[in-house]
Amino acid sequence: MMTDIIADSLTRIRNAAQRRLDVTTLLHSKTIEATVAIFVDKGYLESYKVKEDGNKKTIKVVLKYDDNEKSVINEIKKISKPGRRVHQGKDEIRTFKNGYGTLVVSTSQGVLANDEAYKRGIGGEVICSIW
Repeated sequence: MMTDIIADSLTRIRNAAQRRLDVTTLLHSKTIEATVAIFVDKGYLESYKVKEDGNKKTIKVVLKYDDNEKSVINEIKKISKPGRRVHQGKDEIRTFKNGYGTLVVSTSQGVLANDEAYKRGIGGEVICSIW
């Protein structure tokens, strides 16, 4: 039984990048789909597609590599865990890694990147970080 499907998805992406795989498959949830969409928008992943097999959904993710066949993702880490939730206010969420990284934040207006949450003036639960 899996208790944290977001952590499982981040681990699948991390492991696929270390093995230099082109594609990996994640379990589907709205939060994971929104997180992967942020990763694609910020340029950490190439693309994603939601596959539907009967009543079961999965997300097929295409990883992105640079010219030297090195993964674009340096580090991907789960911040808020089931045993310890991490919340940040609108002023604390401004930048991550001096703008080179991205925080994914679950807010009252949906799952957003840290720069978008700062523009909207809202805080929330920090799901994960990537750079």
